[in-house]
Amino acid sequence: MEHTLNKREMVADLIAKRSALKVDLESLVDVAVAEKRALTDDESARFDKGEADIRAYDERIKELDAQVRADEAAAEMATRYAPRAGDGVQSEPEIYRSGVGGRSFFRDLHLSRNKGDREATDRLARNTRGRAADLEVRAISTSNGAGGEFVPPLWLENEFVRYARPGRITANLAPSFPLPPGTDSINVPKVSTGTAVAVQSTQNSAVQNTDLTTTSISSTVTTVAGGQTVSLQLIEQSPLNIDDVVLSDLAADYARQLNLLVLSGSGTSGQPTGIMTLSGTNAIDYNPATVTAANFYSAVANAVQTIHTNRFLPPDTIIMHPRRWAWLVAQTDGQGRPLIVPHAGGPFNAMGNPGDVTSQGYVGTMQGLPVYVDALIPTNLTADTGTGEDAVIVARMADLMLWESHVRAEAFEQTYSQNMSVFIRLYNYMSFQAARYPKALSVITGKGLQAPTF
Repeated sequence: MEHTLNKREMVADLIAKRSALKVDLESLVDVAVAEKRALTDDESARFDKGEADIRAYDERIKELDAQVRADEAAAEMATRYAPRAGDGVQSEPEIYRSGVGGRSFFRDLHLSRNKGDREATDRLARNTRGRAADLEVRAISTSNGAGGEFVPPLWLENEFVRYARPGRITANLAPSFPLPPGTDSINVPKVSTGTAVAVQSTQNSAVQNTDLTTTSISSTVTTVAGGQTVSLQLIEQSPLNIDDVVLSDLAADYARQLNLLVLSGSGTSGQPTGIMTLSGTNAIDYNPATVTAANFYSAVANAVQTIHTNRFLPPDTIIMHPRRWAWLVAQTDGQGRPLIVPHAGGPFNAMGNPGDVTSQGYVGTMQGLPVYVDALIPTNLTADTGTGEDAVIVARMADLMLWESHVRAEAFEQTYSQNMSVFIRLYNYMSFQAARYPKALSVITGKGLQAPTF
């Protein structure tokens, strides 16, 4: 339930911020009332901005509250329908485990499928049934597929998440949902034109009556799969647990491929449309005569305001390549002082604040927004200069949708029998939708984002 607890903390933090802002606004009004005057222009601007921020807090609190309630409902159902003592399911939390001496999940897959080993089949089935209570962790389903798949054991799933997380930075920032079973596409309803109101010209005259129109946007279900041929001797005789080697590598590449689809999916050949290939987003050209920290900062501010102006809600994330953040950290003012300064330094007028030093993930803040570095941001863009440029994404990630099914593993011997080899296959289903609100995405590109010098 860690994921739910994190959301609870976020809700509590937002409620606290909303309450503090509400107190500030009430204090502003109380002062004007006490002085028997109207709000000044500056006070009115502050009050209007505060009201807008409160409405944004309310919307985000409502979204997170709905997600927490859904998580709790899923957890309750998983607990309700989990196997009970006496149902014929043994309590074996570690049927399969990692390391030397651990039982191999892939070996049992081979023995069950190709040798008809009933004990191996029984262990696989017990492991799959025993995972029912664990599936709430990622809110995922095993119902897609042709049948006969076995769910990897918990330690493999944890390994999958641990290896996958660094490679899927942007994908992990998008809200995730369980992939519905039995479908090859997902349709999301969308209001294309809204209703309208107008001033009633006279009493008893007709009021404005404009019908809203609706449409839907579709995202395909994509299969992401990979495999490895392993010798039969390694599976049956080696003390090495091949699960540790094979799954970690397959999982790492699955993470990389998923993240690439979220960022740059072509929208053709079964791929979803990625953030950077989506039409209708806010395109920010960064083509200064001389690249400086100041004009880059202005480009980011422009990307932020286009979301404010067109989506009418604030962005929540900045994503850039590690080399772009490193360049920012290297920038100094006229006295040689860094412009990206830690909070602990008590910075005054700092351009941004760094967090932990990391290769991928959260690195700090800029313009009040968290900054994430993603090494899969392309660095070979050529639209403006014909040379390698990267891009910077400013986004309201809460508007995106990512669906994932549950990773599956299979082992096949038939085609490779003459070589005494077994083909191990790992695959998953996913779907991604960025087109609900294209104007919630600003993509900064241009010659100013060529490879920086240090």
